[in-house]
Formats: sequence, C-alpha cells, structure tokens
Amino acid sequence: MKEYGGYIELDTYGGDLLHGDAVQLNCGRRCLTYLIRARKIRKIMLPRFICDSVTSACIDEGVQIRWYGVDFRFHPLCAQPGEDEWLYLVNYYGQISNEEIVKIASEYPRLIVDNAQAYFRMPVPGVDTLYTCRKYFGVADGAFLYTDAVYPEKLPRGESYDRIGFLVGRFERSASEFYDLYRQNNAMFSSEPVRKMSRLTENMLRALDYKRIKKAREDNFAYLYRKLASVNELALTVPDGAFMYPLMVRNGREIRKRLQAEKIYVPLLWPDVFARCRPEDPDYRMAADILPLPVDQRYGIGDMEAITGAVMDCIQ
Repeated sequence: MKEYGGYIELDTYGGDLLHGDAVQLNCGRRCLTYLIRARKIRKIMLPRFICDSVTSACIDEGVQIRWYGVDFRFHPLCAQPGEDEWLYLVNYYGQISNEEIVKIASEYPRLIVDNAQAYFRMPVPGVDTLYTCRKYFGVADGAFLYTDAVYPEKLPRGESYDRIGFLVGRFERSASEFYDLYRQNNAMFSSEPVRKMSRLTENMLRALDYKRIKKAREDNFAYLYRKLASVNELALTVPDGAFMYPLMVRNGREIRKRLQAEKIYVPLLWPDVFARCRPEDPDYRMAADILPLPVDQRYGIGDMEAITGAVMDCIQ
C-alpha cells in the first residue's frame, strides 16, 4: 500500500541519464558477470594491467584466463584469440578512440570494451561495452552495460540507502575521516550478486549536469596536458570528459608519497600488476610510475595550477 504524508524523503529528479539506453546494473564487475553468463563465456584474454575486480569476476565464474600485455600507448599486445575466446579491452584514461576500437573489433570479433575510464565516450555499435559510475560521480554504486545479450534470470533491484555515508561525510568533512567507509563500500562489491541499479543511484544520476561536468574535466585535463607534457613520458590526447590525467615519470612511487603529504591524493591503481609482471615489462612500469592526477568537476584551473606546481616541485 502506498504511503501518504509523513516526513519528506530525497527529491525525485527528472533529468536524463547519459547512458539511459543501456542495461542499468549495480557495479562494473557485475557487468562482466552479466556478460559471462549471458554470452556463456568460458575463455577470456585479460590485460595484466588491470584491477583484481575483473579477474575475480572471471575466476568466480570459472572462466579460463589468458594474460596479455599493453604498450605505452595503452594498446593491446596479444596474439589472435583461440576458439571461443573473448578479448577484454580496457580503454585506459579514454586514450583508445572509437576508430581504433572498430579496428580491434574487426580482428577480435568477440570483444568486450571496458569504458570505466571513458564514461563520456559513447560505445561502438554492436560491441559489448561497460561503464561504471563511481569513478566519475558522487554515487556509491551503479554501472551501465551496452549489449544485446539477455541475462538468463530476472534481476532484483539493488539498494544503496545504507552505503552512502562516506559520500555525505566527505561532502561536509575531510576525505581522510571517511576513507575507511569508502574502502568498506568498495569491498562489498566482491560478494554482491548481479543486481539492477538502485533507485537511489539512478535518481542521483538524473540530477547531474553532464554538459558542465564533461567540460570541466576536459578543461582541467587540457591544462595539465599543456603544462606537464614536457615531463610526461606518455603521449596523450585530450579525451571526452577525461577520467584523470596519467603522468608517467621516474620514481612515481616516491613522488606519490610527497604529493600525499601535500594533500594531493594520487591513487596507486591495480597493485596486483606487480605480482603478474616483471619489472622490465611496460605494464609493471606503468603501474609503478603513472600518477593519475585528479581533473574532475570539483576543481577548476586554479586547482590545476596548484597541482602542477606541487608536481613540478617534486620532480625537480
């Protein structure tokens, strides 16, 4: 029975979703689980330069993994797939264009594109493509999946009301105070089954000004691109609605520590890479020495100036 009256809950927003035509799910790794079950995937090629959530999703489903490397342009270095083998392609920092994805898809017809770091890049038609929301917006969960594969079971809807504490906490206080809650939320996804996106997350996503967010990210990235190109070992392009600015320099681990002391928090993405790769591998070097600098919508050019100054001080 519908309730009437009482206290007022969070307002309902009516804006459009950027990926409203996609399947709405609870998190990125469950997009992969969805595809594994719907496509009946038994073999997959994964880059060694990847997070454990992807590998865990494959292991949990009993999928056979074959590893491949990536070069310093973030392109795959792999042989032709075997029979019934899928290629999982990560669009690192949005640096792989759709034209390049079309070419890759012609060589690897069983292709899954991970656009978790390219939220504002629309998918190549006919290619299974996933997106995750938490890397771009202040939400606790949520993901989108473009596919024509049909999941074999009816999916229940997820709920997010009990996991947004770290978001509202950081909004009013410092990041460090709620970092443990943030980590706890991330850990929940390892055991959470495939679910539809929660009503709360969908509602929050409908309140966002995507045009403003996209422009802010691109402007911030472009500033760092201009100021840091001379010290960056990576050749980059300015992507649509950039994720972060990947700065690769020698002694990245030490510089990361110095920046953290200046309250510039630069994540170490995918530490599992060190166990999978040799120190001489490009994957190992990128995991160790790429500093993903923040360029998101919370910041403006003045903030980018401060970050640039701190980085250059550390390097010099």
